[in-house]
Amino acid sequence: MASTLRSLPTARTMYRALSRRDSAYEGVFFTGVKTTGIFCRPTCKAKRPRAENVEFFPTVTAALHGGYRPCRLCRPMDGTKPVPPLVEQLRRAVEAAPDGRVTDKELAAMGVEPSTARRQFKAYHGMTFHAYQRARRMGLALRDVKSGKPVIEVQLARGFESTSGFREAFARVFGAPPRGAKEKACLLARRIETPLGTMLALADDAGLRLLEFVDRRGLERELIALRRRLKCAIVPGNHATLDATARQLAEYFSGQRDQFDVPLAPVGSAFQLRVWAELGRIPPGNTRSYAEMAKRLGIPKGPRAIGRANGSNMLALVIPCHRVINADGTLNGYAGGLWRKQRLLEHELKRSKELGVRS
Repeated sequence: MASTLRSLPTARTMYRALSRRDSAYEGVFFTGVKTTGIFCRPTCKAKRPRAENVEFFPTVTAALHGGYRPCRLCRPMDGTKPVPPLVEQLRRAVEAAPDGRVTDKELAAMGVEPSTARRQFKAYHGMTFHAYQRARRMGLALRDVKSGKPVIEVQLARGFESTSGFREAFARVFGAPPRGAKEKACLLARRIETPLGTMLALADDAGLRLLEFVDRRGLERELIALRRRLKCAIVPGNHATLDATARQLAEYFSGQRDQFDVPLAPVGSAFQLRVWAELGRIPPGNTRSYAEMAKRLGIPKGPRAIGRANGSNMLALVIPCHRVINADGTLNGYAGGLWRKQRLLEHELKRSKELGVRS
């Protein structure tokens, strides 16, 4: 048995969870069965494979890239990945804590082993439970400071005993001491599960800034670029735009929605913004070639420039760069993976035919 990422639980732990069909591990890993070539959820009701005949993957994408096809019994690619009960319990505990902090002692009182909490939370969210708490507390602290609350009051309310420690932690995250942070920008982040994998959404009061699959090539560079361009920090949090994005994505994938109308605030050059605006004019169920896009924008010799602008789009799906294809009808250039581009186009074409829309 092989683990694909260090953040996964041990192979022994995952095989034990598979043997018990433990729902707590839903969304944490997928099992590839070497003898059948299929991959399954931890709760699949199929006959348990032998330990030497399985390997584990953190995501559907990783399993597909490993050469496995989805199981027809447990359908690991259908619907969104359920949040593991322990992860949901931890998040609720953080929300309920007055200072946004849950200690190891409090975890033990809840009957939760701290090491298990760290492992499962990181496997699902890509960050440790304590890192999530720190980021959440800092985000709340920034909101409090912006609202005009005294710094010392914010410090104590968010569980920082040391004034110097609070100032240093605040400055590391936001690049400014609390007293100078009233106007400091902050992007709020949320993971959103979709049938094609987990997405990361970032928003502020201006609108949605980023929506990407978490395994997108270059996502880390995009996050760094956003932080530098907007001079902001990125912290977990809630925002009406994030709520709307999650709701509309669910409606899109369930076939109840064709267009998105969440407020957008893309960050790019004037040329990139022109290209992205033109992308938004491609109707669902339709495609355009790079050359046609260039012609519509008045740069007939610029298909490559169009391709580069497409690749710089940080708002997947809502700015539909997946609808641009090669002139011969083949697919090209989708950082989220060509298999996703194919699935999105098939989904939209099927939906258009159901509605009787002519392509």
